[in-house]
Amino acid sequence: MQEKIDKLVQWLREQVASAGLNGAVVGISGGIDSAVVTHLIKRAFPDRSLGLIMPCKSHPKDMEDALKVVESCGIQHLVIDLTEAHKALFGAVEAELKAIGEWNEEKARLGDANTRARLRMTTLYAVANNYGYLVVGTDNAAEWHTGYFTKYGDGGVDLVPLIHFTKGEVREMGRLLGVPEEIITKAPSAGLWEGQTDESEMGTTYEMIDKYLKGEDIPERDRKIIEQLHERSHHKRRLAVAPPKF
Repeated sequence: MQEKIDKLVQWLREQVASAGLNGAVVGISGGIDSAVVTHLIKRAFPDRSLGLIMPCKSHPKDMEDALKVVESCGIQHLVIDLTEAHKALFGAVEAELKAIGEWNEEKARLGDANTRARLRMTTLYAVANNYGYLVVGTDNAAEWHTGYFTKYGDGGVDLVPLIHFTKGEVREMGRLLGVPEEIITKAPSAGLWEGQTDESEMGTTYEMIDKYLKGEDIPERDRKIIEQLHERSHHKRRLAVAPPKF
């Protein structure tokens, strides 16, 4: 794993150099995946890396954990609170749809959460443009396979260094990099709403997804859930679809 870390650091440097840019930026959520990427870009670009903490209707603990990640690797960071921006944007959408009687309350929670993810993406690119940096994503193999990310939100990035690593491997990487243990062992959550966790929303566990991706036997129920998630999220792993050239 240490060898893989070294190769990832070198790969990050090569990607930024080939793009003719200066460094890298990542959004720090307080979870293990973003913590690992934060450490990786700090190693790749000691003086040209940046972490963004972007609270948006977030739990205060997420901010605390994000700051622990910053402290653990010493990366330069900014805090940009998006709560009011989200309120203005999503509030305008809600008001207009309610005015014409077409607001769907049942879908509001997910729409609210996805808008937050897309606001963070927009913020990352605005800051990246300022510094001439690439935006580095945090999705791991399990999230990529199941589509557990927001299209054009946390899925809207330039580089995806963790895409071939299972959740367990990301945790192993975190320990070698010096990520705080409490970040490594906390329950994975996108922070979409109070009490939300990744595994409760997906209906299976990262342990089962990791085993599936490694070709190991898992219960039939979990296998079906994982394959259904993969099939339903196919569009997320593709660029915008174009018609054939007529």
